[in-house]
Amino acid sequence: MIEIKNIHKTFGDNKVLNGITATFKPGLNSLIIGGSGSGKTTLLKCIVGLHEPTKGSVYYDGKCFTSMHFSERVHIRKEIGMLFQNSALFDSMTVEQNIMFPLNLFTDMPNDEKLDRANYCLKKVNLEGKNKLFPSELSGGMKKRVGIARAISMQPKYLFVDEPNSGLDPQTSILIDNLINEITEEFNTTTVIVTHDMNSVMGIGDHIVFLNQGEKWWEGSKDQIAHTDNKELNEFVFASKFMRAARAKL
Repeated sequence: MIEIKNIHKTFGDNKVLNGITATFKPGLNSLIIGGSGSGKTTLLKCIVGLHEPTKGSVYYDGKCFTSMHFSERVHIRKEIGMLFQNSALFDSMTVEQNIMFPLNLFTDMPNDEKLDRANYCLKKVNLEGKNKLFPSELSGGMKKRVGIARAISMQPKYLFVDEPNSGLDPQTSILIDNLINEITEEFNTTTVIVTHDMNSVMGIGDHIVFLNQGEKWWEGSKDQIAHTDNKELNEFVFASKFMRAARAKL
């Protein structure tokens, strides 16, 4: 479980986050949604330690991550998997080498065990036999799946995903959502996803946090989102639906 308490983040005179509090539970897909500039990615980076909150605390299973020194955070970072928006694969490494990178960095696992683990992760994302390909030889959807395989290579307790469907066609987006959902359920992972894709929200949104201008404006499930009277959330949801409908007519 991850708890964030009263998170503020300021860059110079720009206040990006203003007192965000939320709890993300194991086995659930927790989605952080909101318009551009609402603070979604900044909040994610504060949770994983890529940004230090200006004020507030982050707890991993009751341990205060924000109060730890860099060296003390290592044991928690080993339990974190992260899929970046652009997949962030190393162009000079093969698929296999990309997946094994965290294992090389954080474990003393023998090479044959690392290879077994890489093959297991490739099987989970339906990319068996693609070990020796380079990122330049992969489609956008395949890169995302390799990114997922690398993110789960350490069998993480916590999985963070930033805009997993960015740049993907609807069919591939559904595949990526289903993969994330299967991993969350199978491994009882605490999964936190930043997205603006309402298909993802309504498909796998067990727990949803809506940000508006750096504040938590609404919190609930995908079932509750259809019945909310929150004006800003309704505008966000129906604007997204309008945009999808407009694109479908082109």
